[in-house]
Formats: sequence, structure tokens, C-alpha cells
Amino acid sequence: MSLSIADNLERVREELRAACRRAGRAQDAARLVAVSKRQPAGDIRAALAAGQTEFGENYAQELRDKARELADADAIRWHYIGPLQRNKVKYVVGSAALIHAVDDARLLDALDRRAQGADLVQDVLLQVNLAAEPQKSGVSEAELPALLDHFAHTPHLRLRGLMLMPPYDPDPEATRPLFKRLAALQQKLFACGLDNVTPGELSMGMSHDFAVAVQEGATLVRVGTAIFGERSPKTL
Repeated sequence: MSLSIADNLERVREELRAACRRAGRAQDAARLVAVSKRQPAGDIRAALAAGQTEFGENYAQELRDKARELADADAIRWHYIGPLQRNKVKYVVGSAALIHAVDDARLLDALDRRAQGADLVQDVLLQVNLAAEPQKSGVSEAELPALLDHFAHTPHLRLRGLMLMPPYDPDPEATRPLFKRLAALQQKLFACGLDNVTPGELSMGMSHDFAVAVQEGATLVRVGTAIFGERSPKTL
């Protein structure tokens, strides 16, 4: 018999708590973002009923539609974790509590303009492509200082930390050096001195490697299929 979403959530949460304990961190040092892309709203409600409040979406229009459908769920906190085109920031700003995958100055400007128009401050993370994978989004380590300087010109954005989407490797230890490098870059953010840079979040680690990510300082781990099962085909 297949496990329910509530059962799956409890199993993942216990694995996350155990990873924090092994790393010598508080049990709630790393938070679970349930990746709900292409999952129906009913399954998200089931996860909410089981105590999960943070959910990650990859597609802008899907986030817009789910935010509307689940507007009555006051506890929900949306994370936008996919690549974002400038012409779709209108669907995300204000709906997402945190936008993870920002990697371009023009995108920063578009987000800032939208946040200004909505009279809010939008929290974002910078995605860093430490493995230099050409097929993936993310700023290079060498380009990060210039993009960080750009926050001086985006007063309606607040940089909360960094995000990593490393190459998949079935051996979690193979990814540890990248997690370690991202954590080291995070420390440099504290010295930048900008009012709208308040680092503290490290979004790194997925189902197969989040225990290693937690050991290296992850504060947000992204898990989807282990909670919800296989995804529906993309329709948006």
C-alpha cells in the first residue's frame, strides 16, 4: 500500500531532523520546501493539513494560479525556485515570499520595478552556477561580486542569501565541495555593507543529497517526488 502525503512528509521531516542532529545543528536549522510543481491543489492542501507550509513552484503562471486557488490558506508560504523570465515577474512578485533563482542584473531591475509598483520589498536569492554547467541558470562565482553590487540600485529587493542547483550525482559526497563553496560565498555577503543585503539563507540540497547539504549549512532543502509522488505532465 502506498504511503499518504502526510506519511511521506513525516518520513522526510524525520530524515531532515536527523541530518541536523548529525551535523550538530538545531533540529529546525534547515527548513523543508515541498516542491509542488505540477501537483494538484488538493495535494497541496493535504500537505498543509499535515503541517507543511512552505512550497516551491517552478513555473510562473502555475504559481499565479495556485496562489489564487489557495488564497484562503493563510499559512502557506510560496517559494519560486525555477528560472524566471523578465516578462513573467508580474506573476511572481508579491505571490512568492522568496524567489530563489535570480542570476541577472536585468532581471533584478525588472523585479525591483514590479516590487516598487506593488509597494513591497521582495526577498530574493542569487543562484550561483558553481559547476559552470552551460545548460543551467546561475551566475558564475567570478560574476557574483558585480551582481551583488547591483543591489545598491534595487531598493525594493532584499537579498537573503544564495541558491545552488548542482550537477546530479548519485553519490551525495561528490556534491559536498560545491555545498562547501556556496557556504563560503555566503560568508562574504555579510561583509558587503548594503542595507538590503541580509544574508542567512542557503537553498541547497534535494531528496538524495540534502543530508550532506545540511552538514555544510543549508537552511532550505527542496524535496518534491518523495512527498507527492510522480508529477503530472506540464500543462502551463
